[in-house]
Amino acid sequence: MKRLLLFFSLVLITTVTANAQNKTFKVNGISFSMVKVKGGTFTMGATGEQIGDADDGEMPAHKVTLSNYYIGQTEVTQALWQAVMGYNPSYFSDNNQRPVDHVNWDDCQEFISKLNSLTGEHFRLPTEAEWEFAARGGNKNKGYKYSGHDVPGRVAWFLANIRGTSVVGQKDPNELGIYDMSGNVWEWCTDWFGNYSSASQTNPQGPSTGTYRVVRGGSWLNAADCLRVSKRGGDYPNCGTYSNGFRLAL
Repeated sequence: MKRLLLFFSLVLITTVTANAQNKTFKVNGISFSMVKVKGGTFTMGATGEQIGDADDGEMPAHKVTLSNYYIGQTEVTQALWQAVMGYNPSYFSDNNQRPVDHVNWDDCQEFISKLNSLTGEHFRLPTEAEWEFAARGGNKNKGYKYSGHDVPGRVAWFLANIRGTSVVGQKDPNELGIYDMSGNVWEWCTDWFGNYSSASQTNPQGPSTGTYRVVRGGSWLNAADCLRVSKRGGDYPNCGTYSNGFRLAL
């Protein structure tokens, strides 16, 4: 029993911060934090600050109500991916504190399955609605065009200021203390890509089938338009590029 407990302590340490909002996990020596997002109702899609840049895929704006959840304070790093998977698929691999890149949606599911086996938790990708609510700052939303500011350079690594990914958490966080939800790498969501409805929804999961999985947030390879909190993208689930990564939900 003593040997078993020692092994477990090396694999997983879970702590909760003093304010009981964030959870920090450690897996094979690598720590990562999850930010608590309190549930609420928000307008998803082409809201007022997006009009002029919003495209058809962001319309119509509609009301969404979400329950509480946690989301990664940063994108999944190469260090965490290696700790779980034992290899690094990334193109920009000179610093393991950069986000993991070159991973497709199916790769993310394999990573999450192994992470859950190690931790006994139920990590997953965020839904598209959860992603947008968190990017907007949740219930602390100040109506920014990008995640945390109206000036993209304050919060994002993108085409105007970098050529490649950056170490996570170097720009200003958004209202919830979450980093890089605009820029750095596109982030996979769990949903199939589909058209919006004007109807109000509660904890939407997206279409039941589709061709593309949703990606959000823009990347180092994109201009500022792609970094907006309502901007939607989609990619084949088996397509991984050096601008695609992800963050966890719980």
